[in-house]
Amino acid sequence: MIAEPTLLSRSVQKENSVVDVSSCASVHHVSSERNENRQKTVRGKRKARECSENAKRKHSKSSNGSLGRAENEQLKNGDVEAVTLFEVVSMGRNAMQAVVDDWIDAYTGDRDSALLDLISFFIQCSGCKGMVTAEMFQSKKGTDVMSKMVEDLDEDTGLQYKKFLAFPWILTVTWPLDMDSGEYPLIMSGLYWKRFRSHFCEFVSVLVAQCQNCVIFDGYLLNTLISLLTELSDSRVRAFRHTCTLAAVKLLSALVNVALNLSVSVDNSQRLYEVELAKMASKRASPRLDRIQRKISELQDRKCEIENMMDAIFKGVFLKRYRDVIPEIRAICMEELTVWMKLYSSVFLNDSYLKYVGWMMHDKQPDVRLKCVLGLQALYQDQSSSKMDLFTIRFKERMISMTLDKDHEVAIQAMRLLMVISQSCEDVLSPDDHKNVFQFVYCSHRPLATTAGEFLYNRLLSNHELSKPRDGASDQERHRELVLARVRALIHFHTENELHQHVLYLVDSLWDSAGALLKDWTGLTSLLLPHTSCQEQALSSAEEAFVIELILASVRQAAEGPPLSGRGAGKKVINTKEKKLQIDDCTKLTEHFIKVLPELLSKYSEDAEKLASLLKIPQYFQMDTCDHENSQCVRALLAELEAAVDRHTDAGLLEAAARSYQSLCAQDLPWHSLARPSFDRLIQHWTDTLGTRLGESLSDGCFTANEDSTLEFLSTLKKLNAFNVAQDLSKWSLYELGTRLLDVEIKHSGLPMEVTIEALRCMCSCILWKLNTFGEGLTSRESALQQRSQLRAFCEKCHRCLSHAEQLVREQAFMCLSDVLIAHNYQLQMWDSSAGTPLLYTPDPKLQKALLSFVVEHVFTSPEQDTHSSKVSESECGDGRLEDLHRRRNLLAAYCKLIVHSVLEMSMATELFKQYVKLYLRLKQEQDRGNTCSSRVQTYSSIKELARRFSLTFGWDQIKSRESLAMIHRDGIEFVFKGFVQQSEKHSPPYISYLTILSEFSSKLLKPDKKTIYSYLQKFAGEQVINNREESWMPLIYYRASLMGTAEGEDAISFISSDTNKQPSLSNRSRSPSIRQVNSEGDQRFLSPSLEPKGNELLKSSEDSKVQQAPLSREQLSSSLVSDKVLRSSDEVDVDTVDIDG
Repeated sequence: MIAEPTLLSRSVQKENSVVDVSSCASVHHVSSERNENRQKTVRGKRKARECSENAKRKHSKSSNGSLGRAENEQLKNGDVEAVTLFEVVSMGRNAMQAVVDDWIDAYTGDRDSALLDLISFFIQCSGCKGMVTAEMFQSKKGTDVMSKMVEDLDEDTGLQYKKFLAFPWILTVTWPLDMDSGEYPLIMSGLYWKRFRSHFCEFVSVLVAQCQNCVIFDGYLLNTLISLLTELSDSRVRAFRHTCTLAAVKLLSALVNVALNLSVSVDNSQRLYEVELAKMASKRASPRLDRIQRKISELQDRKCEIENMMDAIFKGVFLKRYRDVIPEIRAICMEELTVWMKLYSSVFLNDSYLKYVGWMMHDKQPDVRLKCVLGLQALYQDQSSSKMDLFTIRFKERMISMTLDKDHEVAIQAMRLLMVISQSCEDVLSPDDHKNVFQFVYCSHRPLATTAGEFLYNRLLSNHELSKPRDGASDQERHRELVLARVRALIHFHTENELHQHVLYLVDSLWDSAGALLKDWTGLTSLLLPHTSCQEQALSSAEEAFVIELILASVRQAAEGPPLSGRGAGKKVINTKEKKLQIDDCTKLTEHFIKVLPELLSKYSEDAEKLASLLKIPQYFQMDTCDHENSQCVRALLAELEAAVDRHTDAGLLEAAARSYQSLCAQDLPWHSLARPSFDRLIQHWTDTLGTRLGESLSDGCFTANEDSTLEFLSTLKKLNAFNVAQDLSKWSLYELGTRLLDVEIKHSGLPMEVTIEALRCMCSCILWKLNTFGEGLTSRESALQQRSQLRAFCEKCHRCLSHAEQLVREQAFMCLSDVLIAHNYQLQMWDSSAGTPLLYTPDPKLQKALLSFVVEHVFTSPEQDTHSSKVSESECGDGRLEDLHRRRNLLAAYCKLIVHSVLEMSMATELFKQYVKLYLRLKQEQDRGNTCSSRVQTYSSIKELARRFSLTFGWDQIKSRESLAMIHRDGIEFVFKGFVQQSEKHSPPYISYLTILSEFSSKLLKPDKKTIYSYLQKFAGEQVINNREESWMPLIYYRASLMGTAEGEDAISFISSDTNKQPSLSNRSRSPSIRQVNSEGDQRFLSPSLEPKGNELLKSSEDSKVQQAPLSREQLSSSLVSDKVLRSSDEVDVDTVDIDG
């Protein structure tokens, strides 16, 4: 709050008199401080009332007091008594009209004093903590006056000042130096100051509106006010510039309203004059005509004067500030400019003013661009597009491109702008423009997608030509024809664009605008069912497929609602009204499709793709709303489901059928008694068939089935696997069947590859179900041992399959192993001790090694090595290489999950980074030779970033991960210096870049371990190599610095110094407790429970030894800072780029 100004006694003289207005404005940032100040100064205000001009005017209300009525209004409401204009305006808009009326009364009595109060108000609103002095201007020497117009620093007083001409005064504003960086009311946060901004703008508007019939045309008030605002808006001080620019443009907006009123008065007077002139000469009153003519002339003169004032503000303020460095000022200018164009189009709506909006649509700040777009929306909606033809042609491409704006709100409003333009100007947007804009229905940002969907609906689906009924058609037929026309328009749009085929995202984008069409399931399904009266309008097969996808997407949208995957950070929280609407929609779709779906399934029983989509619909039924009255429809649905899965073996269809059976067979539902027996009969039939065929196909332990039997056997196994994923089928002994099949393959081989893969899937699903249900009740020791034996046996079989001749079998075995081990680890973490003995299983070292070898062989091997071909065709560089990249990423993700879920030791991750470095260096060499066909680029810094993110998974508990981290560093050092001879080698090792990656894990080490690892590094590299400062050895220097950065909060790079004499003494090395003794000969190793010890020697560990590191001296600190500056550039060792596959 700005404290009360102390007004000195003012005597306005006719020649060169001086009036001082002390505007002490202490702006407080917290509202509590503001209230406290206000309470403390109430008594002071009352004491100062005798010497205050405002108080004198309040004391004698009859003598035109400027704030009397305003203060009475505030006091009636129980507010604090206000003294100045600033305080009254900041308190609220309740007394705005009264304070303006009081000020006008004061201006009528003493215009100089009242005007100085108004000037002081604008200075205070700028947050000025200074003084305003006013000197009457009477001199006619213009050069002398202009020489005084300055804004500078007074070195004697240490204050900034601005002297300028605001006729008839020369005003001098003085303020402290810190005002440039301080806050001021317009930018201060909080609800109070947001309201102040609106009150400030309203005060300017009300002031002009109340003065429009009196003092506004006296040639004194507005001239002075415009001069004041023009000069202060050109100040170097942001507070003055921002506040007075806002006041100036609001003043111009208020003058626009005055000009409009004058235009209306001129038109009315003109019509009155014409009516009087049309009378007969005998009845015509000449004096009346003269009075009307004089009034018209007077009104036109006033209008011309107002337009001159507007032009002065536009040229003096707008043209200087619309490209101000402050984005808030630019946004204010653009917002008000479009308001002027809309209100006073006869003057402002032309290309001379529109060009500024077009230019500022390229502004760097989104707020400015948003104001331009919102303003243009209002202009095009106002049916003023005929005056904007040239602007539309000139800036159409920019408006279209703004739909791609990085700011989502700007992009949304740009889309709405194009929608308005399309409605008001039919031929502006070409078909190609519409096609490009409609593509946004598939974008990831849902508000933008729904806006594009609204645009698409208004342009294509609500076209009046689509709704033309056929003569003689019934209401039902007319409705069907309308639905058919809209669906075909939607089909045309969907099939015309070749970029996306996501019907689900299209429905989500259209849901808010075309919900009535998408929820019309009766009309949509009528297009798929036979219709005798409209055979000529039957849909094609492709159109029927689209309608089915449209129905499925609308059913999912009604049952689950947004957001979709990729369109929102999380599940939307719906309110009670939305929840009720969702339940009603689910009830309607259930009642409709329970009757119609069996007929649709029967019609498309031979089409697996369409059938798969239709079979997903029962998953969204509202089961608790169904009753026994629909039992006949449920039986028909179950019969069609059984026929579909018996006829087809497509994976998608089987999965959809399994999920639908799961929904229909749920417990405590009306349909359970009908669906469960049908499901059990189906599974039993498949199990019997599988057992019979298996017995017939095995001869002396070998698989001897013919091709037809193998196909039947494989299809039955696929069906059982698909249903085993959705429901637990353990009671049908599927695990034993899968075990027999894998035993045949392991012992005798000869099992078809597809059968082997399905057997692995079958056993994996059974193990996962047992892990899921294990521990639900009391678990005996015998049961736990049996489960562990089964788990171990399955892992051994998968281990053997990792060396299978077929790659697909190897990959399936790896994925099954990963899923089972992760599920087992999760089951241990969630184990309830009251359930009994847990199921414990740890993969043996051979299995861990086999998993790592598999990843190295199948992930970090390029497609060229897989195919033993150095020449890759162009097609292989396309879809095939992309599919191979996805396959390898999935395998790598599965292995990383094993590490993250603590199935494998953290130290196993070091092998992955070794392979990344090897792959990076090999690809870089291939790129240098020009042997690459990939256009995607991978930088070494991204590998380093991957290591940094992985290091974060160790958390804050350094003791817990101490051993794993030590193993990572040990293995990394050995990997880098493998085969390196200290004395003879002059060049750096080939994989020395790996030390840069290894340094990302140094921050997680304990201080004693850093010392020990540094000693281990010295054993491999040697003192001479460690002190080498050549560029090729920079990763070693960086890694060494990361190990030596032991002081709390110190940067590793600050330890990269050329001063090698300040190394820590080897005799004072601390010894890591993570070092274990592994043999009787005293060799020491960094150990992991899953790895066997190696033969490199380390120092003996001592749990008791601790090293106290001395603080850096002033000279050492200086040296470190200098070296930091020198070697910052050396940190860019990973700027090389290489091509990667995919």
